[in-house]
Amino acid sequence: MGKKVKKEVEPPPKDVFDPLSIESKKAATVVLMLNSPEEEVLAKACDAIYKFASKGDENKVTLLSLGAVEPLFKLVSHEDPLVRRNAIMVFGIMASNNDVRKLLRELDVTNSVIARLAPEEDIVVHEFASLCLAHMAVEYTSKVQIFEQGGLEPLIRLLSSPDPDVKKNSVECIYHLVQDFQSRAAVRELNAIPALLELLKSEYPVVQLLALKTFGVISNDRETRIILRENQGLEHLFKILETKEFNDLHVEALAVVANCLEDVDTMQLIQQTGGLKKLLSFAEMSTIPDIQKNAAKAITKAAYDPENRKILHEEEIEKCLITLLGTDNDGAKAAASQAISAMCENLASKDAFGIQGIPQLVQLLSSENEEVKEAAAIALANLTTGSPSNASAVAEAEGIEPLINVLSAKRDGTVANAAAILTNMAMQEPLRLSIHGVMNAIVEPLQSTNSLVQSKAALTVAALGCDADARTELRNASGLEPLVKLLHSKNDEVRRNACWAVMVCASDELTAVELCRLGALDILEEINLSTGRKNNFSEGALDKLLDNNLSQKYSQMGYLSSSNIITDGFYDYGQVKPGVKLLSLEELSIQELNDHRAIILVNAKLPEVSPSAEDKSQDLYYGRTASSSSIRKSSKERTRFVADKMGGPIERDKLHEFSWELHISEIEFELKCNVVPIGKIKKGTFYHRALLFKVIADRIGIGCSLVRGEYGRAWNEVKLVDDSPQGITGLLLPPQMYIVDLMYQPGCLMKQGSAEADHYQRI
Repeated sequence: MGKKVKKEVEPPPKDVFDPLSIESKKAATVVLMLNSPEEEVLAKACDAIYKFASKGDENKVTLLSLGAVEPLFKLVSHEDPLVRRNAIMVFGIMASNNDVRKLLRELDVTNSVIARLAPEEDIVVHEFASLCLAHMAVEYTSKVQIFEQGGLEPLIRLLSSPDPDVKKNSVECIYHLVQDFQSRAAVRELNAIPALLELLKSEYPVVQLLALKTFGVISNDRETRIILRENQGLEHLFKILETKEFNDLHVEALAVVANCLEDVDTMQLIQQTGGLKKLLSFAEMSTIPDIQKNAAKAITKAAYDPENRKILHEEEIEKCLITLLGTDNDGAKAAASQAISAMCENLASKDAFGIQGIPQLVQLLSSENEEVKEAAAIALANLTTGSPSNASAVAEAEGIEPLINVLSAKRDGTVANAAAILTNMAMQEPLRLSIHGVMNAIVEPLQSTNSLVQSKAALTVAALGCDADARTELRNASGLEPLVKLLHSKNDEVRRNACWAVMVCASDELTAVELCRLGALDILEEINLSTGRKNNFSEGALDKLLDNNLSQKYSQMGYLSSSNIITDGFYDYGQVKPGVKLLSLEELSIQELNDHRAIILVNAKLPEVSPSAEDKSQDLYYGRTASSSSIRKSSKERTRFVADKMGGPIERDKLHEFSWELHISEIEFELKCNVVPIGKIKKGTFYHRALLFKVIADRIGIGCSLVRGEYGRAWNEVKLVDDSPQGITGLLLPPQMYIVDLMYQPGCLMKQGSAEADHYQRI
């Protein structure tokens, strides 16, 4: 054998760097490695950063501050699959941090991340790309970017991925996206509903839950509900509800069913298949408060449709809701009350609730939970509207005191509906008379800044103010002032109801005088001059105020009807211009003597009336037919008395010689006052005599009006029925209006419109 020769080892090339293993314990060093040109270094750096970021939110903030996001963004689209995968994994983890998401939005990374959802990408890439998008879709701006850059279609495709994490992330992102109506429409167009229904069969509860939550949003659209029904979606939902092991999904499943029940076709289908009975039984028997609450909400949504209300009534929905009122959970009680409110549109249901539901709702008015209190008030308001029997049931359930207490509740809706219930009850006189203390409590709602509360409170005053005791209570509680302020409201309904309340409250003189003092008269005059602000009650309110303030009425309108009875304290100031405030008698009495016309005061005891004259007056006052001759005789007696008291008859040609002005001035000087009692006047002209005649006629109950003309003229009008023509018995002629002559031929009656009447009324 020959000798072995040792083979020489070739030295490595001089231009090749020997491999170097680096062990770094600082994140900053690894972040620097993200800029390396070597794929292996990049992959390992991304992997190390992923593990670091996974340990907690503080590490994500550290990486952000070290500037790791920008180079990672470049690596998400790297040509090497491993680098690309590891980079997107980091993005998926770090996007859970709010500050990181903010930077990602600024960098506009969504397009690059959406590209990673492509079918050719690795499942791990799908998982973390969809996770990143799910985190980002929480914010509105990113949501818009994902939608506009076509992210919805690949996300829907990934709902069928074999990987459960990919499904979970994709459906979560879709859930966030469909909060916007554009995405909801796109979900339908992209046929996502079958894939979402398949997720309901997932073995992972979180996937099922996210799918249900997504359905809860998209089923708000009717078109989606139709597709859901066509794809047997209701069967899937009821299967979940019937499975006890899925009780953690029942709340969300019920929310979807609630939306579906809005459609009559769906309601009919569920009724026909027995699903409705199951649903109601499920609601009654469940011990989970949120399930009871969502079941009641489902009924509420369905009950907005009249056909659905009919179906629900056929299924005796009332029993279910009354049962839910008695639960221990406030949310379920409130939801049941809301469902009752919706069902009240069905008259048969309204009657059914009245028997057992009203006492429970009355009890809920005293709940410490404001939401429950408000829901109960709304339900009772709807139950008592147009239903006297239900209004009586509230009283029988001792609901008046709790309702009065609720008028000071925190929520405007509670207060407004409590006022509405009291108004509904006050429509029946026996109930109205049993309601005490409301006017004290209604003052605060009248001062509310909420227009609905103001409107309902004013309506309550209008309903209860027809009783004298209630008006006194409101007056003593200083409630008239806030009521008058509501007349200024720019809200038409508030202003209308305030006018109505003022009209009712002005039924007695004390209240009318106080309303005028507070400025109601001036405000109503202003309202009635405006075609836009005037309403059905503003004119009536003004008339009522003036009818109980005849001095103001005569000065302003120049007319008092036969029903306007002059009493002591009336004074004739003369005509006032529109907008000029009439001073009170007290204010006028303390004025210094002036050369204006005297204020004529009526202040006398009721005169004794002869039986014969009283009988004649009653014939007219109570509408009986009195003969023309008997009335003429009575009128002559009164007119001769008036004329005799004020200077006697005057010849037309010598009217200018009748020096009544000097006589009145002498009385003013004697009294040192511009106010002259009518009883002291011995020489009076047209307007003195007409006023005295009206006063006497009112005292003995004979209908007579007082009309002011121009240039000191005034006259009285009486309606008389002429005697039947001879030979015709029982013929009732229409009454005729006559003017009473108190100046020239006292006792003469002139037919209105005649030449002599016109001559008497004008110079």
